[in-house]
Amino acid sequence: MAIFVKHPSDSVVAGAVRAGSAVVAVEPRARWERLYHLVNHVLEHHGDRADPTDDSGTDLFGLAQSLADRIHGMISIEDAQSHVLAYSASNDEADELRRLSILGRAGPPEHLQWIGQWGIFDALRAGREVVRVAERPELGLRPRLAIGIHQPGVGALRPPVFAGTIWVQQGSQPLADDAEEMLRGAAVLAARIMSRLATQPNTHALRVQQLLGLAELNATTAPVDVSTIARELGVAAEGNATLIGFDTAENRDTAVRHVRLVDVMALSASAFRHDAQVAANGSRIYVLLPQTTTGRAVTSWVRGTISALRAELGVALRAAIAGPVAGLAEVNPARVEVDRVLESAERHPILGQVTSLAEARTTVLLDEIVTLVGTDQRLVDPRIRDLGAQDPVLAQTLRAYLDAFGDIGAAARSLQVHPNTVRYRIRRIEQLLSTSLGDPDVRLLFSLGLRAMERTA
Repeated sequence: MAIFVKHPSDSVVAGAVRAGSAVVAVEPRARWERLYHLVNHVLEHHGDRADPTDDSGTDLFGLAQSLADRIHGMISIEDAQSHVLAYSASNDEADELRRLSILGRAGPPEHLQWIGQWGIFDALRAGREVVRVAERPELGLRPRLAIGIHQPGVGALRPPVFAGTIWVQQGSQPLADDAEEMLRGAAVLAARIMSRLATQPNTHALRVQQLLGLAELNATTAPVDVSTIARELGVAAEGNATLIGFDTAENRDTAVRHVRLVDVMALSASAFRHDAQVAANGSRIYVLLPQTTTGRAVTSWVRGTISALRAELGVALRAAIAGPVAGLAEVNPARVEVDRVLESAERHPILGQVTSLAEARTTVLLDEIVTLVGTDQRLVDPRIRDLGAQDPVLAQTLRAYLDAFGDIGAAARSLQVHPNTVRYRIRRIEQLLSTSLGDPDVRLLFSLGLRAMERTA
C-alpha cells in the first residue's frame, strides 16, 4: 500500500510509517489522471512474480533504469507518437524537455516541432544507428543520444516498422564510453518488450478473451467460470447477448497500418452500449453486447461503424453478427460460428459487408464442403479436371447448366449464347464424359468438382 502526495508534510510521512504504508512524493505540477494511468499501467504489466507463467522477465521501466545505471544518463522510452512509455529516475540535472515530457506523458509540441525541423525524427525512423543531438542552451536542452526502436516487418519482404525512441539525456557526468553500443542493445530489448506487451492483454481484456475462447489455456489455468468473469466485467451472465465479429475486407495488412483500430472500435462500441466488451485476435475484432433486446439497432450500429471507419480511416471492414445468443455461456460457440462466416466471406465477398449467421449459413456450409473437396484431388472426378484443361468453354457451359438446374434457356442467358448452342454443348459434354446429366448424383458430383477447380485456379 502506498500514499501519493504532493508536498508531503512530516506529519503525513510519520502517520504513513506508523500505518506501514509507503509515501510517494509527487511532482507538484504532475496531473493526477496521468499518474493514475501510469501506476495502473505498471501494475497491469508487472504481473505476479511468484507465478512463472506471469513473469515477463523485465519491463520498460526496468529497462530504462538499468540502462541509466549502466551508461550514466537519464533515459526515457517513447512510442512512435512521442508518448512517454517509461523512464528512469531523474535528478536536478533533468532539462526542460525531459521534465515536461514526463509530466505531460508526451513531448511538448513546440519541442517536438523543433526536433522534427532538425531532421532527428527522420534519422530515427530511417535506421538503427544512434543519433546525437547537440546541446541547445537557448532552448534549455542538454546533450542527448537517441535511437529508434524498430519492430520486424509483417511478412518476410516488408521493412521493419518504427515503434518508438529511446532518449538519453546527459547530465554533468559523461556518458559511458560504450553508451552507443549499450543503446543499440537496449533498442532490441525494448522492441521485444513492446511486442510482448502489445500481445499480452490486461486483466479486463484477458477476461473478455477467455469468455470468447481466445485465451490460451494450460495445465495451471483454471477452467473458464462464466459467472465469475461476468461479475468481474460488471455484466449480466444471463439473457440474450449479441456477438459481432469484424475483419478487414481488403488486404489484412490494412489493419497493421491502423494499430489503433481496436481502440477506435472500443470507443464506438462503448458509445453505443456502455456495457460493450471488445477483444481482438489477429486482424479480427469482436464486440460483445450483453442483454441485447433488438437486433435491428445492432445491425444499424454495425453498418454505421463500418461506414464511419471507411470514411475516417480508409479501412474497409466486413462484419458477421451472431444473435440472439442464449447467455454468455454460449458466446464461445457463437464466436466459432462467426469465424466460420468471416473466413467464408473472405473467399466469397457476395455475402456483403454485414451478414448474420442465418443469412450466411448456406454459403458457409457449401464453401466449407467445396474447400474440403478442393484439398483432396481424389474427391474431384478426373473427367471434370480433363474437361477443364482441354475445353474450358465446355466446362463453363456445364457449370452454367448445372447452376440453372438444367434450364437450357437460363443457362443460355447467363452465357449470352443461343439456346441451341447450349444444347449442342451439353450433348457434346455427355459424349466426352460418357455419362448422362440426367443422373442427380452425377450432377452433384460434377457441380462440386467444378466449384473446387475454380477455387484452386
